[in-house]
Amino acid sequence: MLQADKEKGLNSNQLKLIAIAAMTLDHLTWTLFPGYSTEWFVILFHIMGRLTAPIMWFFIAEGYHYTHDIKKYAARLFLLAAISHFTYNFCFGIPFIPFQKTAFNQTGVIWTLAWGLVLLYIQDKSEFKPWQKFILTILICVITFPADHSSIAAMAILYIGINRGNFKKQMTWMMIWTVIYALVFFFFIDRVYALIQLGNCLTIPLLRLYNGKRGSFKGMGKLFYVYYPLHLFLCGIIRVLLWGVSFSTGTANF
Repeated sequence: MLQADKEKGLNSNQLKLIAIAAMTLDHLTWTLFPGYSTEWFVILFHIMGRLTAPIMWFFIAEGYHYTHDIKKYAARLFLLAAISHFTYNFCFGIPFIPFQKTAFNQTGVIWTLAWGLVLLYIQDKSEFKPWQKFILTILICVITFPADHSSIAAMAILYIGINRGNFKKQMTWMMIWTVIYALVFFFFIDRVYALIQLGNCLTIPLLRLYNGKRGSFKGMGKLFYVYYPLHLFLCGIIRVLLWGVSFSTGTANF
């Protein structure tokens, strides 16, 4: 059960700030040390960066539960996805037009987060028959496959959301999808960085401390909507200054 009655622990604002700090460290590390560096401190920074994704998945599911207008919530996420597509690709030197060099990491993770929200909406709609939900889920997986963290993020959001109230199941499914993502890395991308993905488990004790409260600051959502594309743009400036304007193959990941 969510520990909504606990006064201690971490509120959503505090957890989101941890996610933002870890995300910034991870993206800056990709910018300063592009490719799959095996320097110990680079690996350490990327492991610390794994704190971000599960916190975001968790709070997309929480946001779905608490929102008063799912359409406006989804619209904000899709708008952020559209804007951050250009800053994400600029940050990592990925062509703005997808699929010129690879099918992986063609846009930022917000695209996948938005579709994860849609998956939760579809799952809750009794108007959809089970076979329709299945087909729509497959279609969304295809749509989100080229994005950062791929369709894994959308499926993790779905299973965290449908198991809301059972923290053990939420985290079990989060790690199942994490392992699937790690296996993709292991067989197709890089074996060391496959193990780094398992660092998602470090988020579990933090999320266990979630007390169900938002915190006194009410502008965290707006802060993130500004900060996410802005920090990517600034990292992109650093990349250009250090490495020039040539495009990469889009190897960076959340």
